Amino acid sequence: MPDSQKPNRVIRFGVFELDGESGDLRKDGNARPRLQGQPFDVLLQLLERPGEIVTREELRQRLWPADTFVDFDHSLNTAVNKLRDALEDSASNPRFVQTLPRRGYRFIAPVAQPPPTRANGEDASEVAAGAPRAKLLSDAQELPEVPQKTARLLFSLIQLLYLGIYIAALANARLIDAFLADRTNYAMLLLVILIVTATAGVAVRLYLLAAAVFGYRGLTRQFLRLFPLIFPLDEAWALSAFLLLDRIGIGLVMAMTAALLFLPFSQRSILLMGERGAKSMGAKQS
Repeated sequence: MPDSQKPNRVIRFGVFELDGESGDLRKDGNARPRLQGQPFDVLLQLLERPGEIVTREELRQRLWPADTFVDFDHSLNTAVNKLRDALEDSASNPRFVQTLPRRGYRFIAPVAQPPPTRANGEDASEVAAGAPRAKLLSDAQELPEVPQKTARLLFSLIQLLYLGIYIAALANARLIDAFLADRTNYAMLLLVILIVTATAGVAVRLYLLAAAVFGYRGLTRQFLRLFPLIFPLDEAWALSAFLLLDRIGIGLVMAMTAALLFLPFSQRSILLMGERGAKSMGAKQS
């Protein structure tokens, strides 16, 4: 397949993600053996026309030039079987590739197509809105690779840190109430917000910690989904360092606040680096 016809973005279907340029395949965010050769080319042809029949003759014309002498039927059947193995699919009960006897194949799972891109790689939707490409969050390809176990260990330690902050705040609610009462007329409201968000934070951190410790494969994907909700919570709790103002002074308070403001971004980056490490390891093993 000519390079100009290959997708240049990740294509999502079911629990799988396919890099249409490199053939890297991921399931629930975890690297799988890379798709190569004819199985990869067959999948790309099917993904170009999801829900439509791609005939065997069309596949022959696209994958095997006219001057190629090959047992086409056997080669195509072998390629499709290898593709099904990679997708953990079944011909008798297909979730992705449906066989239409003597006619061809159809990709039956929903396909999430990436937004159209300009030549410089910017999303057309961003350009149309006149908004520059957001660079606040690191792209996975810009981050280094680290072993996934190391990434999950660091991620777990951060969750324990947050748990300690929330539990300490709940345990010292009376002292915090007195601290706020001396400085604002909204002490009761702020205390209620603190208790509610800390309680919710404990539940979230226990979930993320358990997912990391027990090796939940979809942790990165799930965290990225939760990130828009977790981020404002974490940024608000970065101000909790000011509760220690009388004890440690303004200098240490500012340093702690800066570190806590950065932690939400570091959690995201750590998980993405771990995914890159797992992906690289999977590619080497394949």
